[in-house]
Amino acid sequence: MSVATNAKESTNFDAENAENLEAIEQQFAVAAVEQLDTYWKLLESIPGSELTLTSQDEEIFTTFLACFPEFTKEKLIKFDENELKTKENKARWRDWAKNFENSVEDFNFGCLLRTDSTRPYEQDNTTFSFRLQFYAIEIARNKLGLNDWVNKNA
Repeated sequence: MSVATNAKESTNFDAENAENLEAIEQQFAVAAVEQLDTYWKLLESIPGSELTLTSQDEEIFTTFLACFPEFTKEKLIKFDENELKTKENKARWRDWAKNFENSVEDFNFGCLLRTDSTRPYEQDNTTFSFRLQFYAIEIARNKLGLNDWVNKNA
């Protein structure tokens, strides 16, 4: 199959009706776990308040807080994952993420995000998110010092 044919097929891809392929899902899961492991090791090595995740941390942080004012310090400490996944909030996150789709690599790649920043990654404290959502919440947590405990306890 030629590159042109592959490109044409990819532009016709319908994500809403796509079949879930177990092998692809497993690859995404492995990559997401590797990313969380790397992030956790960073938090253990460097206080979150001193950590920079992207070259666009400031822009991600300020636009996140402006677009999602409900994310107060208390909600950054602990949030209900179901609130992220309502139809309305999914649309809000997609609209906000469009601002970064050409500047943040793999902005929509799957990630694992802690729902309670006072606890480590655990099965009951982890939700699936996309990379830019992960960055927004974790950059805010870092800037507010909410992840500094990880380094202190390492």
